[in-house]
Amino acid sequence: MVCIAASFSHHDRVAVQRLRERIDLVRYRIFDGGLLSLLLIESTPGSPGQAPARRQHREREITAGAADVGKPLVQAILGAPPACLRDLYAELDEALTAWGEVEVAPLMHYIAYRRMVNLASVVFRPKHEVILVYLRVDPETVELEEGFSRDMRGIGHLGTGDLELRIASAADLEKAGALIRRAFEAA
Repeated sequence: MVCIAASFSHHDRVAVQRLRERIDLVRYRIFDGGLLSLLLIESTPGSPGQAPARRQHREREITAGAADVGKPLVQAILGAPPACLRDLYAELDEALTAWGEVEVAPLMHYIAYRRMVNLASVVFRPKHEVILVYLRVDPETVELEEGFSRDMRGIGHLGTGDLELRIASAADLEKAGALIRRAFEAA
């Protein structure tokens, strides 16, 4: 079964994983000029026990990887920020999702916020008690501020986006608000 809609809630995704049938959730978006875009949001194999087993296997791999030396446990996989950044991340998450439909995708090394393309990537740096946010904003259109924003073109980093913002406080988050809005509008 294929379900096509303008958006799907978290509850839709959970329901699809619990059903026995193969179900694909596809999000559509119509652009100017009649261009139609389709994006696969969720797909289940159709067997009642496979999805939870895959999830348990992945959690075991994560836990085992944490014990290995040289293999850091990435907090983004678990969907939970480090304790020292939890409140700040909750505010950042609200700011990144406040402007409309944004998909939050925890990946191996970062958390992606996307519409049709990534609009932001979030990386936790608990040692420095800072959250790095990489936005799809042209750094040439922004007045860069030492210790807050940085041009990342030509510099390798986790995630996508050419503008790095260092969020260490609520004041930094407030300064980032306009840039987050620009990234949302561009995505």
